[in-house]
Amino acid sequence: MKIARFEGGAGPQIGIVKGDKIVALSELGIKVSDMIELIEAGPPLLAEITENLDHCEAEAGQPLSAVRLLAPLRPRKFLGLGMNYKRHADEARRLGIAVPDNQLWFNKQTSCINDPFGEIEPGVTERLDYEVELGVVIGPSAKSVKAADAHSHIFGYIVVNDVSARDWQFHTTTITMGKSFDTHGPIGPWIVTADEIEDPETLGIRCFVNGEKRQDSNTRDFIHPIAAQIEYLSTAFTLEPGDILATGTPEGVGVAMQPPVFLQPGDIVRCEIDRIGTIENKVARR
Repeated sequence: MKIARFEGGAGPQIGIVKGDKIVALSELGIKVSDMIELIEAGPPLLAEITENLDHCEAEAGQPLSAVRLLAPLRPRKFLGLGMNYKRHADEARRLGIAVPDNQLWFNKQTSCINDPFGEIEPGVTERLDYEVELGVVIGPSAKSVKAADAHSHIFGYIVVNDVSARDWQFHTTTITMGKSFDTHGPIGPWIVTADEIEDPETLGIRCFVNGEKRQDSNTRDFIHPIAAQIEYLSTAFTLEPGDILATGTPEGVGVAMQPPVFLQPGDIVRCEIDRIGTIENKVARR
């Protein structure tokens, strides 16, 4: 199931993508105030949505082309994992960046969340970079979860662009400043529920800038699998429904090009992951 937030003339709504149309939950007789409420409701509500969708009128919904897709949700926590692809870690070493043995997590402030086709505002950075990532959306709360049970705590998956201000990234050791500029967290285009993705670690993942392929990899290149990520984080604190884990980016980021190539106003960044979808964001004028 593909669950989206959208604006179609009646204010922001949640809907189900069905072919080339989107059907609002309100058309299915289901009242949900926001995406986190839907995630917290879990399988019983998803089953009700599926049943109602199967029996809805053929003319229900709006064409996807007629609506504006919004960020699927604003999570309580938006966490990013650094250097989690083997070849990206090699790329970091060539830049003189130490690659730790443990998982290297950082916060992206949730105010950075952006729509899947929203503009990226450069802000004050002169070294704007892209990072396509697979996003994991947490379902049932996870605390002290073992890797063997971790996948039962996943609600679904999204595409993430972990936009980075490289000149601000190392102002602090937490790197949060350079990861959290407003609009620097495009996500979407919808949440694909976990039952649709049998193995999230065999997904092709790509990023294009103005049509030029910059990143082209597969999640099988992960150093730390998703189950290990959930086990590691939940050892320290509770992962809550709707929290987003950005699982790392593959090689090919702009800062590692020789010479480095950073995003400029007018550039169009397209991030895509097999079986999930595509987000595309234009860099705004200053």
